Amino acid sequence: MPADLQASVRGGGQHLLVAAGEPDAAELLATTLELAGYRIGTADTGPDIARRLRERPYQLVLVDAELPGLADLARVGAVAYRPAVLLLAGCAVLPRLVPALGAGERDCVTKPVRIAEVLARIQVLLRTGTSGDPGRRGSALHYADLVLDDATCRVGRGSRTLDLSPAEYRLLRHLLVNAHKVLSKEQISQCVWGEFRGENAIEQLVSRVRRKVDRDEPALIHTRRGFGYWLGDAV
Repeated sequence: MPADLQASVRGGGQHLLVAAGEPDAAELLATTLELAGYRIGTADTGPDIARRLRERPYQLVLVDAELPGLADLARVGAVAYRPAVLLLAGCAVLPRLVPALGAGERDCVTKPVRIAEVLARIQVLLRTGTSGDPGRRGSALHYADLVLDDATCRVGRGSRTLDLSPAEYRLLRHLLVNAHKVLSKEQISQCVWGEFRGENAIEQLVSRVRRKVDRDEPALIHTRRGFGYWLGDAV
């Protein structure tokens, strides 16, 4: 394994399903993740993902947005559990996966993928879904007194219910899943809208969410000037 990836090796034998459309990409990802300490299964099409998920439980599915038959995945029936999903491409495809893959942790990386980023995102998704901060209470994600429930699409902080638009909800969820990690404006825009809409649109969206979330102290949404935004305790 390349030296720059050795520091990222933290897999603990979790079962990951790799569903990449191109054979060379699938082989590279599967081999790298195996070397990183994960147990890997592979799938070639959307229906094949559903079949593999029924054969055994996987903690995470890494799926290419251009995978053949991906649009059919929602019509083959849901699995009984909720694996995390890491999508290779824009986040606009994520909602179409929900009926079959449940409302588990979700994130996306743009192609061409960087192996180091894939490893880092996998670690965050697996950590968020099991333990650590943020955590999960049933179908809800939480950080401190902030709670986001995927089952009901409701958000609360302390005793307050936050009234969020769909775009605001997607932004807050992306920040929460990636707590303590600075997200660029481009990353946020891709995950909220599936395209880059310009800095002004992102700044306005973040400002609206911040006013609703951080009406109570301590503030949880922060700006790293020149880099992006992050959610967590101030340092």
